[in-house]
Amino acid sequence: CNAAVYKPTDPEPAWTDDGFEQSMGINHFGHFLLANLLVDDMAKAKDARMCIVGSITGNTNTVGGGLVYPQADLGNLSGFVEGAKKPIAMADGKPFFGAKAYKDAKVCNMMTVSELHRRYHDSTGISFSSMYPGCIAETALFREKRPWFRKAFPWFMKYITGGYVGEVEAGERLAQVVDDPSCSKSDVYWSWNGGAQQVGRWSEDGKPKGAGGSGGEIFENTQSDAVKDRDTAIKMWDLSVKACGMSEKDLPKAPVSQ
Repeated sequence: CNAAVYKPTDPEPAWTDDGFEQSMGINHFGHFLLANLLVDDMAKAKDARMCIVGSITGNTNTVGGGLVYPQADLGNLSGFVEGAKKPIAMADGKPFFGAKAYKDAKVCNMMTVSELHRRYHDSTGISFSSMYPGCIAETALFREKRPWFRKAFPWFMKYITGGYVGEVEAGERLAQVVDDPSCSKSDVYWSWNGGAQQVGRWSEDGKPKGAGGSGGEIFENTQSDAVKDRDTAIKMWDLSVKACGMSEKDLPKAPVSQ
């Protein structure tokens, strides 16, 4: 699953037809609902895998998530408790902040994968994972940014941070996660040891070092403590079920692990 909007410059929230703030509605609730509806059918397949694309921006243990303001923070999920619909725009119930809304949604994406694994991996055999393909700096995700940013950002990511990844390579990475026999493990956050964590450092062969940039090998990355917070993940799950209007008959019929 990978569908996203990013509206860092919008002063006011935009809403989905269902009444969700668009960043959370499209980036998280849509994925959450689809993933749950797919579980029972996927359980019938051999070597079934489900991957939701995450991001370093939702992990505060990275440069992009920890040093670039604002940080993702679901708080106590008071916005979800209040229904997560208009006029409630943020997961933490605070005033709308477009850049943070995107990062919060990515935290929910990665938590959703961990909860899917905990609840359904043992009974279905499905491998649930998330992945960060690198910074695909030239996609329409950045269409809301100013023209100078859209021109400068790819150059910055290529030559300063080393975190740049082209669209073709990013697609190949996603295909690797869902098809490569070495990626069959469940509950993993996959990344590639390109150049996004060691800013501006390059090896002798001209390739960047670190995680997230072009080139390199796939590895099991480490998520932030906030993303791995099980109590918050369980609360997020239960409130997302409610926000999506799901009843017992809509949830997977597969036995749930405790």
